[in-house]
Amino acid sequence: MPELPEVETVRRGLEAALVGASFARVEQRRPDLRFPFPERFAARLENRTVTSLGRRAKYLVADLSSGEVLVMHLGMSGRFLVRKEGRSSMPGEFHREHGGESAHDHVVFHVSNGATITYNDARRFGFMDLVPRSELETCRHFAGMGIEPLGHELSGTAIARLFRDRRTPLKAALLDQRVVAGVGNIYASEALHVAGLSPLRRAGMLATPTGAARDSAHRLAAAIKQVLNDAIARAAGRRYRSSRFRVYDREGQPCRRGGCEGVVRRRTQAGRSTFYCPVCQR
Repeated sequence: MPELPEVETVRRGLEAALVGASFARVEQRRPDLRFPFPERFAARLENRTVTSLGRRAKYLVADLSSGEVLVMHLGMSGRFLVRKEGRSSMPGEFHREHGGESAHDHVVFHVSNGATITYNDARRFGFMDLVPRSELETCRHFAGMGIEPLGHELSGTAIARLFRDRRTPLKAALLDQRVVAGVGNIYASEALHVAGLSPLRRAGMLATPTGAARDSAHRLAAAIKQVLNDAIARAAGRRYRSSRFRVYDREGQPCRRGGCEGVVRRRTQAGRSTFYCPVCQR
């Protein structure tokens, strides 16, 4: 599944083609993706201007002149192809590539500035929805969602408060979207390695008995921001390679921390693969 850095890169790639323009025509080629499309989906988009394009966790959110917000999720295999003035581009670089056959082109946006934006999704786990702007934070997609990992809210103090008294393993706590929204399996492993913290450690240990943040909580907050920002920079520069990972998908290979002689291990936690170094992550 595309993670936050990939979604942010897609957002940046779509922004120039969408913001300030309107949907001249919308082709909806099937009744559903993961969920049914909203009622009158194409009609509610046509002749509406996109005033801004943002991101919330792994969701794209496009504000429309109608007062509604177009909410989009890429699911497992969603892609956007942008064609304009004879040139084509596919915003975003992904760890796993999927087929892009035209049979999987499910939505085509014809934009007033001459761009054509096609949504392709082989597995159809993505979805699109229309939500009133006034109800966005309380809608089914975002109600109860945790803090943004790249926002000002994320800090060691916030992590200590959110993880206090939690007995779940640290990796599982990081993947709980009700706590920190947008950190996925790849970057949870990467951030824990940067912070030198074991994914098996109990999450509540990042706070003192009084709830104050330990040094480990501050290290983790900084590490989350570092690995996400680094991944966004790599994806934007088309340098997204598995060899750039410190531990993810590197089972049996040497740890990349300077001076560490450990070997990366893989362990299954809650059905997900966790990669870590048992020597330098404590």
